[in-house]
Amino acid sequence: MMVKSINAKLRWMYMAAIYGISLLYVMFQGGKTAFMLFIILNLLLLYLLLGHFSGIYRVRGKRMVKVEGDEVREPYIRAGTQLELELHITIPGYYPLTYVIVRDYLKRHDGQLLMFEDSFLPTWRKGGRIAYKSPQLKRGGYTFQKTECLTYDVFGLFEHKGSFESGTEIAVQPQTVYLRSWDSLFKSQQGLYAHAAASRSAKETTQLNGIREYLPGDRLSRVHWNATAKTGEWKSKAFEKESLPRMIVILDCSKESYSSSGDDFELAVSAAASLLESGLRSNTAMGLLTTGHETAWFNPRADAWQKAAVLKHLTFAEPSGLQTLLEAVKHSEALLDKGGVVIVVSASPLVKLLPVLDWLQRRELHPHLIRTGAAEPGIEFRREQSIKWPIYSIHELHELPAVLEGGGRR
Repeated sequence: MMVKSINAKLRWMYMAAIYGISLLYVMFQGGKTAFMLFIILNLLLLYLLLGHFSGIYRVRGKRMVKVEGDEVREPYIRAGTQLELELHITIPGYYPLTYVIVRDYLKRHDGQLLMFEDSFLPTWRKGGRIAYKSPQLKRGGYTFQKTECLTYDVFGLFEHKGSFESGTEIAVQPQTVYLRSWDSLFKSQQGLYAHAAASRSAKETTQLNGIREYLPGDRLSRVHWNATAKTGEWKSKAFEKESLPRMIVILDCSKESYSSSGDDFELAVSAAASLLESGLRSNTAMGLLTTGHETAWFNPRADAWQKAAVLKHLTFAEPSGLQTLLEAVKHSEALLDKGGVVIVVSASPLVKLLPVLDWLQRRELHPHLIRTGAAEPGIEFRREQSIKWPIYSIHELHELPAVLEGGGRR
């Protein structure tokens, strides 16, 4: 801006010098030629000065934001969406303009700035319209900055610029996938991994829901005698739950857990958002714990306010934590109720995540792990060692439904 201002001042200084020389030429030389040059120079200066009254300094405009042809009514969209933008511009006054260059700016919450530039020929009413498309937007908050409109005189000597501001804000929420059911989590309530933890967090009804393994301490009234006689092993009756257990999603936001590209972190955020959306859709009390630079905690609830709050938080989440996941979870021990289901989402190596799962289980919680990013050498051997916990690995978001609905790999 300072360079442009200096250049403009130099141009006016040159014009003043030329005007002074022309005036002296008329005064001391005289004649028709000198007078004609002086008149032409005055007309040129008058034309340049009238550019300041062209009306572009008081330009007005309106922005329309569309997605796939439909106007965006809500202030949020999903990551990966491409915006279709229209700018309707009006320039007051009657001074004719040959063309107008428009520069629109879209600023992300981290300071990243996207600039879009186009031009239009004003109509006889000095109005115009431009349309352009944004690239696919990443997760985060975006704000449209001042829209600049500028034009030049026919000689390209001076720039005349105006701007208007619409203040449009858009939140780009994480991508999510639809989860129909969580078979692995349902099985965990029936004793496949840690039945005792799940039974504390959900009351049972009198409606029979199948057969499960006999657990020490079950009353005789709960023993399923027919199944016990047929199999030769003790079996107990499984009853339907009044509701699913309280679930807490722990999103690892420590710097050391993710690559510099950030793709594995985006996948982790999307997986966490998908889990939270699915649970809240089925009226399950869902909570969220993120271990960034500052630990964020959302108490397990099952309402629309909870969904809006956690998605807003995940929209701006960054891998900024300086502590390891284990250290951050230990500091949040008072927030984690016993008997709940905990789903850890991280891209950290398994050797660092297994102590976290072990610590959660020793606190009478029921841990699950969803690991994002590239596979590790020897991962199958490590999985066999940690079979007491459900551990899943996904490389892309679309794999998550198959994994949790029973058709994926463990």
